[in-house]
Amino acid sequence: MSNRTHPRGTARPVRLLGDPVLRTECDPVRTFDASLERLVDDMFVTMYEEDGAGLAGNQIGVGLRLFVYDCEDDRGRRHIGHVVNPTLVAADGEQVVESEGCLSVPGLRFDTPRYQHAVVEGVDVKGRPVRVEGTGYFARCLQHECGHLAGEVYIDVLSGDARREAMRAIRALRE
Repeated sequence: MSNRTHPRGTARPVRLLGDPVLRTECDPVRTFDASLERLVDDMFVTMYEEDGAGLAGNQIGVGLRLFVYDCEDDRGRRHIGHVVNPTLVAADGEQVVESEGCLSVPGLRFDTPRYQHAVVEGVDVKGRPVRVEGTGYFARCLQHECGHLAGEVYIDVLSGDARREAMRAIRALRE
C-alpha cells in the first residue's frame, strides 16, 4: 500500500480489462450530493491502495464521468484533485512515447504515445468549474483518464508492433 493517504473513503475493487463497464462510455454526473462526495473519497482510497496515479469512475464499476488523480508533472510538481464531467479540451505539443500502465490492466506496461501538454475542463463535487492543465506525466494521466470515460483503455492508442505486443501479453495473461 502506498504511503499516500486520503482521510475518508472505502477501497473498491478495480475492474479489469474484459469487464464491459470499461468499454462503455460513461454518463454525465447530474446529481451533486453527499453520495458523489463519498464516491470521490472511495476513488482516492482505491487509487492509493492500488498505488495508481489516476482512477476513472468506470474502473470501479461506476459508469459516471469523473476521475481522481495524484501525480507529478514534468517539473516535479505534485497535482492532486478530481474532475467531474471532464472534457479534454486540449492535447497538444510534442508527442512523447513513454512506458504507461493501467490499474485495469495490472502487471503490464507499454510504450504509449501521448501529447506533452493537456487541458481538462469540468466541475468539482460541488459543481464549481475547474480547469486542470498538465505537462509531462500529468498530461499523460489526464489523457489516460479521459480515455477511460470514453470507454477506452490505453492499449487502444497503441499501433503497429506495440499494439501487437500488448495484445499478445494480454492474451497470455488470460491463458
